[in-house]
Amino acid sequence: MHDNSVSVIEFTRRDFLKLTGKAVLIAACPAFAGKAGPSEKKPNILFFFVDDMGWQDTSEPFWTKRTGLNDRYHTPNMEKLARQGMKFTQAYACAVCSPSRISLMTGMNAARHKVTNWTLHKDWSPDKEHPTLRFPEWNCNGLSRKPGVNRTVVAETLPELLRNAGYRTIHVGKAHFAADGMPSEDPRALGFDVNIAGHCAGAPGSYQGLKNFARKKPSIVDVPGLEKYHGKDINLTDALTIEAKKQLDAAVADGKPFYLYMSHYAVHGPWEPDNRFIRKYRTSKDGVKPKPAKIRTRHEDYASMVEGMDKSLGDLMEHLKKLGVERDTIIVFMSDNGAELMTPANKPLRGAKHQPYEGGPRVPMIVKWPGVTQPDSVCKDDYVIIEDVFPTFLEMAGVSEYKQYGGEVDGKSFVPLLKGKSGLSRGRAIFWHSPHYYRKQTPFSAVRQDEWKLIYHHADRRLELFDLTEDISERRNLVQKNPEKVKALAKILSDHLREAGGQMTIVKETGKSVPYPADVLKKEECQPSRAAEGNRR
Repeated sequence: MHDNSVSVIEFTRRDFLKLTGKAVLIAACPAFAGKAGPSEKKPNILFFFVDDMGWQDTSEPFWTKRTGLNDRYHTPNMEKLARQGMKFTQAYACAVCSPSRISLMTGMNAARHKVTNWTLHKDWSPDKEHPTLRFPEWNCNGLSRKPGVNRTVVAETLPELLRNAGYRTIHVGKAHFAADGMPSEDPRALGFDVNIAGHCAGAPGSYQGLKNFARKKPSIVDVPGLEKYHGKDINLTDALTIEAKKQLDAAVADGKPFYLYMSHYAVHGPWEPDNRFIRKYRTSKDGVKPKPAKIRTRHEDYASMVEGMDKSLGDLMEHLKKLGVERDTIIVFMSDNGAELMTPANKPLRGAKHQPYEGGPRVPMIVKWPGVTQPDSVCKDDYVIIEDVFPTFLEMAGVSEYKQYGGEVDGKSFVPLLKGKSGLSRGRAIFWHSPHYYRKQTPFSAVRQDEWKLIYHHADRRLELFDLTEDISERRNLVQKNPEKVKALAKILSDHLREAGGQMTIVKETGKSVPYPADVLKKEECQPSRAAEGNRR
């Protein structure tokens, strides 16, 4: 099912035809092909995508002041990138990985593409049994370019459009675009020329080369295609960086603009020490005597993994400089969702991965566009969301005409923000939708417009309203104090879910879908909300 015989797989148009069949005819139609703009030199794009990294899991602060986490972690290359580019303090993804990655690839909001939870096995969902609800037939098989594949969203992809515009498209690391056995679990079927180590799984078996990046017994999560590093004392993050640099060498030598999707498995579990950096995090309180490895904590391992990820960023930045293309390359740093619940709390934010509170979808983001972004600048008044990356990268690449096959593009280009404009998000509504029950996550839909955020809990039809400007920790529910704002946002959220075809959870007792929030308000006066059990952090 996985070809582990080579570390780098070159992709040809004939292979693409075999993998996608008739879908390539659709992509070749003028309406969908994506038209490049003027023939001026196109910038290279390096998208450095981190997994499960919290908003504050860095020594570069993304709040108005430093916190304890900023002193816990050591990320000097993030600091360097922020000094060279623009830092976004209000960037969002989905609250879990696969939905974010499909939104990135398609420009669609999760309610529209319906890959609303993480994917792995064919026709399988990770949802747990809920006492009163069951869950919709969501697109658990992920993204596809071939119509007619069961429970997939069919869409033209970002790398496909960039390749049509002349880019070499390179995938390195975690894919997690489709379930096991689906043609598009291989990123080459989605527009990438090269795939290194990407497949259906969203986590590695291990980060250790000495363990062959695998679990003790063969597992679906074992990382494919890196056999040359098996048995060696090397971390997965470093191995992927070495392979990415080789691909940069080849693209520059060929004189082609490149899109490098550097998609790290880090800092997703399993949390294992990065041996290059772990020693400093195992010191005792006096900073002198190292702790024995047997009493190390998950938090220390996680901190070393964060630093290893940052080292990769610095290595790639240095390599671009060495190749003489530093001034020609846009770098975008982002995480796919907030931190896991088991890592240190991302205060002042409430919540974590899988949850609707800010700790779930709010992520660090930095953009360096030489000659465009003002060095050491901060975008603090405008917010962006993961589906915005799709139209932004296309605009950067000069792709001026495209139409999304299978759905509308919900994302909005943030290129004007990079050029110093502000106020673009004023009045804009952004959305999250997760009709699922997993770990500490309960089914929810949510909307943000300006400073206001409304969360709708499907199970008991509760509504929560927060003013994020005054209450970033989401502790003061203002439903009772501002019923008019609740009503307005409930309508905006309900209208979006209807228009996008958002799937709602289903009440076991009646077999009917949970009502939209606006419909709940029509039937009964909204009751004060209590904190959702398990959601405080």
